[in-house]
Amino acid sequence: MTSDVLLLDSITDAGPAAGGTSDTGAPGRIAVSGSHGGLYAAAVASRAGLRAVVLNDAGRGYRDAGIAGVAALADVGMAACAVDCMSAEIGSARDALESGVISYANALAVALGVAPGQGVRMALAHLAAARVPRAMLAPVPEARWNEDVVPARPPVLCVDSASLIGQQDAGRVIVTGSHGGLIGGDPARACKAAARLVSFSDAGRGKNDIGLSRLPALAARGIAAVALDCDSCAIGSAASALERGVISAVNDPAAALGLAPGMTLRAALAVPGLL
Repeated sequence: MTSDVLLLDSITDAGPAAGGTSDTGAPGRIAVSGSHGGLYAAAVASRAGLRAVVLNDAGRGYRDAGIAGVAALADVGMAACAVDCMSAEIGSARDALESGVISYANALAVALGVAPGQGVRMALAHLAAARVPRAMLAPVPEARWNEDVVPARPPVLCVDSASLIGQQDAGRVIVTGSHGGLIGGDPARACKAAARLVSFSDAGRGKNDIGLSRLPALAARGIAAVALDCDSCAIGSAASALERGVISAVNDPAAALGLAPGMTLRAALAVPGLL
């Protein structure tokens, strides 16, 4: 692996170096990221100046949202592919590199020789020939808004990415579009605020049930958390989670509030005493 390849547990960690000059003199670099392959993550990858990217398919899920961004990157000339969530833990670039198996590649990656069933190292050998994208995806707005879900109760905070949560959001009920896997296995990154309740996508649960791993980490901090079935709502979209999400797993503090698998997220948010 050359210095052309960046390992990013979250694509939001991509900085100016992502679009720098490689040791071969070619503009842009290739990233292997633990992030899902949805539109938000793809836009971040595109606008970081990367030449190509490997993401996680997050179980693909509702309307193939887990790979929608990988597909969209072809429209701006960027080769991209996704690993099967059961082959590598979401949120871990290292596991993607070492164990990831490609489940989907966009047209540009396919043209370079990337194909489902390949290991990530082989895919990277093909992606080394990727050209600099001719354009960038339009920025996806950092969607963060308040939603009045239950009359006469405080509004719910909705964020398409958990990276938009801040310490000022302590005590709030938060609906995210993010996956429920710990970023890089770090419990400190489970949630940046001492929230009342947080929801995530289960991202197909994935290898070692990694898509649920934020839940016990948050339980240790006394924070209620639930995961939503990736087939019930689109990963990367808090609006979809709120409109369609169905709970697939809860941690102990959430269970103590009366939340349980099979409940819709909207029904869960209406539980007495929650908001």
